[in-house]
Amino acid sequence: MGTHLFLFGSSPPFNEQLSDTFYRHLSTSKVAVLYIEREGSDAYIPKYLETFPEEVSLFPLALKQHYTNEEIKELHQCGGIIIGGGDTLAYRRFIVETELNQVIRSLFERGVPVAGFSAGALISPDTSVVSPKDNVTEEQLFEKGLGLLPDAVLSAHYLEWEEQSCLKQAVEKTEVSVGYGIADRSGAYFFNSRLTSIEGYVHIEYI
Repeated sequence: MGTHLFLFGSSPPFNEQLSDTFYRHLSTSKVAVLYIEREGSDAYIPKYLETFPEEVSLFPLALKQHYTNEEIKELHQCGGIIIGGGDTLAYRRFIVETELNQVIRSLFERGVPVAGFSAGALISPDTSVVSPKDNVTEEQLFEKGLGLLPDAVLSAHYLEWEEQSCLKQAVEKTEVSVGYGIADRSGAYFFNSRLTSIEGYVHIEYI
């Protein structure tokens, strides 16, 4: 069975080949999109499923501090999970620090594919590295992540935000084996935590 993790450097939609791979591993046709509600969300959410066949249905779940039993039950019935982009620290607070953490990890370990876009990608490793350009302190932050990708750190908008030195610093500070710098409109697929395919531009930083 194995685990399936898809990480993207910016906004949706999926890259074409990675979309096909994600779709192939869906356990049901319902896909959850976890997002932070803001103006225009209703029109934006369908972009995450733009590349999928019409049979794939959407379960949009607006992130918050607590979730109802019905929301958790419906999430358990989803065949794939997509974590959206935006404020990385807010995504971390509403996912890593809530009951969604264990739900996502449990589904992921059962083979349900998980995809993260920008902020959603950044919270996926053991350590979530937040760029100085992505928080009000304007300093690089190191926070607890979801733990879906061990022994690695990640940088989103790698080329656009000129994250080269930040990624190198993150690898050195966390003492992980590798760092992945994912540019906009680019993505990577990890099968059983191993980088399996890339679409677009992904820089790999070793110690």
